[in-house]
Amino acid sequence: MARYTGPLRKKMKALGMVAQERTKGRGPQQRAPRRRQSQYGLQLQEKQKARLIYGVLERQFSNYYKEAARRSGVTGDNLIQLLESRLDNVVYRLGFAGTRPQARQIVCHGHIRIDGKKVNIPSYQVKPGQKITWKDKSKESGLFQVVSANTGMGKGAQVPSWLRVSPDDAAGEMATTPNAMEGEPGIDTRQIVEYYSRR
Repeated sequence: MARYTGPLRKKMKALGMVAQERTKGRGPQQRAPRRRQSQYGLQLQEKQKARLIYGVLERQFSNYYKEAARRSGVTGDNLIQLLESRLDNVVYRLGFAGTRPQARQIVCHGHIRIDGKKVNIPSYQVKPGQKITWKDKSKESGLFQVVSANTGMGKGAQVPSWLRVSPDDAAGEMATTPNAMEGEPGIDTRQIVEYYSRR
């Protein structure tokens, strides 16, 4: 199944979500359902919502869940930690991009370095201690100027506690494992776990 590239607002509305401005530091919020849904419908909706927010394909998301279930600890928390550790999400969380799709584009175009090495895979799992920087040459690009003007490269952004950012250097670091409590609000991981448990 291909990644959804249609109108995001239309898709979000169908999943009971309302778009929020990035500058407010908040993710999509839940809209009151128009009709009563079955338990399975609610579980499916939560899974689809998480997929849309993080921009993950169906098979990728299923693999993330399997890995989360394999690890020790709470499966739902493990799932959020895996999703938050994606390089495109880390770039977004650091304030190096205004949206996750933009962060994915920045990564795919080779503008980002991990510990000085080029990484252009959005799904790359960033580990604690690794440093994320813009390529020096990319800092001279029009894209960097546009993003910097819009996001301030982390200045004023609500950067989660598990990340450190240096806006003046356009650099950041994953300090610790992502805190699941600081993941996107409005995602009920219990429903997602129940969805996969019944399959």
